[in-house]
Amino acid sequence: MAGGGRIGWIGAGRMGSAMAARLVAAGHDLAVYNRTRSKVEPLVAAGAKAAGTVGELAERELVFVAVAGSTDLLEVLGGPDGLLRGERVPEVVVDCSTVSPEASADARRLAEARGCAFLAAPVSGNPRVVSSGRLTVAVSGPRDAFDRVRGYLEAIGAGVTYVGEGEVARLVKLCHNLLLGVVSQSLAEITVLAEKGGVRRKDFLSFLNGSVMGSTFTRYKSPAIVNLDFAPTFTTELLLKDFVLGLEVAHELAVPMPVAALVRQIVQAGVGDGCRDLDFASLITLVAAGAGLALSSEQASVDDGLGPAAGAAERSE
Repeated sequence: MAGGGRIGWIGAGRMGSAMAARLVAAGHDLAVYNRTRSKVEPLVAAGAKAAGTVGELAERELVFVAVAGSTDLLEVLGGPDGLLRGERVPEVVVDCSTVSPEASADARRLAEARGCAFLAAPVSGNPRVVSSGRLTVAVSGPRDAFDRVRGYLEAIGAGVTYVGEGEVARLVKLCHNLLLGVVSQSLAEITVLAEKGGVRRKDFLSFLNGSVMGSTFTRYKSPAIVNLDFAPTFTTELLLKDFVLGLEVAHELAVPMPVAALVRQIVQAGVGDGCRDLDFASLITLVAAGAGLALSSEQASVDDGLGPAAGAAERSE
């Protein structure tokens, strides 16, 4: 499989289509299924094949899954017309969705019962991050299966890390997204503080991004914060889902997380205050409202820092 296996892909949403496009651009034989057929068309135009059903992908050696949540994952694998219900099954299934560890374990049992290796491979990034070659992936499951498909994962993203057996990659992703939310809230608060004191958001973030406190994350979120562009890359509702899952795991493992618990309540408030379907950067509007500050777009040109990563697989725009 390492050289040129036939690959299946389930899920052509914003992230799924961006990741699948990198495999197509790398020259791989890819067949894609999505419930809404129109979302597959751009991939077909780029060279992929369209699958009419999930079951059609069972003949592929390797199948990636990138769906919205736990219920969707179990349905596409084990539902009446699921990938693992026919006479043939793939050799390896790689799930890139963000799901609960429990759902991941259920999916693994379904796969192993059919002699199929299952890898949990949640990803970190948004479609722009994918396109720039900076997507990161945490992978857990059988090490030999990871070694077989590693090259395909590295065609999708630059940072691929094997973190162990079982479902530990799910924990890694949930920990990542808890930090994402906490950092986002802190970034919103300090930016509002600076602006209320008379500093433009663009100027404050330019300083921050050039300091030791700046990061890839603060840079790529700067355009959204400066220009109040909340077109979703990762919605506030999805962030809330991950906070709920992450804090459930923290409760099970008896790890106190007072800061994350507080931010979870703020994110919940954002969902109820009109930010549900907006990018999570929109949480800055709650902070500003609490400070009595009326925000407006600065309509400024701001570099998101996401030029193509050196050495990463490129895809045509």
